[in-house]
Amino acid sequence: MTNPEAVAPQVDARTAELATNLAALLQRVDTACLAAGRKPDSVRLLPVTKFFPVEDVAILYRLGRREFGESREQEATAKVAALPTLVGQPHLVGQSTESDEDLPDVQWHMIGRLQRNKARVVARWAHAVHSVDSERLATALGGGARAALDAGERTDPVRVLLQVSLDEDPSRGGVAPDELARLAEHVAGSQGLRLSGLMAIPPLGAESDAAFARLATLHTMLLAEHPGATELSAGMSGDLETAIEHGSTCVRVGTALMGARPITSA
Repeated sequence: MTNPEAVAPQVDARTAELATNLAALLQRVDTACLAAGRKPDSVRLLPVTKFFPVEDVAILYRLGRREFGESREQEATAKVAALPTLVGQPHLVGQSTESDEDLPDVQWHMIGRLQRNKARVVARWAHAVHSVDSERLATALGGGARAALDAGERTDPVRVLLQVSLDEDPSRGGVAPDELARLAEHVAGSQGLRLSGLMAIPPLGAESDAAFARLATLHTMLLAEHPGATELSAGMSGDLETAIEHGSTCVRVGTALMGARPITSA
């Protein structure tokens, strides 16, 4: 059994670290928004908690965060199940009034590449999937979403962001820009899914300003046909200011918030 007295100092130190990093990041976002002539509340900070323990997610929850980004189905599914219980353990995350029931205000985001055979499981818990890049994946995710809706495991469609490739490197995922319109139509017509916008990762070694400018152009084209697809998931620890300048509505931040990864991706 865990000794609360032994765990508490570690939790306090980690809480202080995450609180400091979070405050600095929120200030960066606000400053970038003001520099771009945008309202600070027009951009959301999405903590990327992949590879970090669920205890860290619980600390962030106690610090007021309600959205979390994950990239591996098995790891994420385990965290989704564990978090409601963990926030009810005061010695781990501070005084809590939460019960061990589901946390209805938490929104989990799947931001990594998703295999079709994992889509049904992800559709049970994902508020949004940022990495849909093919009709086959969209079809699998839509089927999982409909099943989850029918089973009462979710109440809303899965929000889908289309991952667009800015370098057309298939190993990094993403739909080619000239195939984007077709994929958007497919998702928009899929029961159980809601087309919400675009996501992209700048090409390796590329100038982020040019990459995000191209992404903004693609997003404008998408909005002309799908006005509800207003989300633009772009920008990470090192380039969030540039992404915000070019219209990002969601910056996905891992390292600058969480620190170095505690485990490898293997």
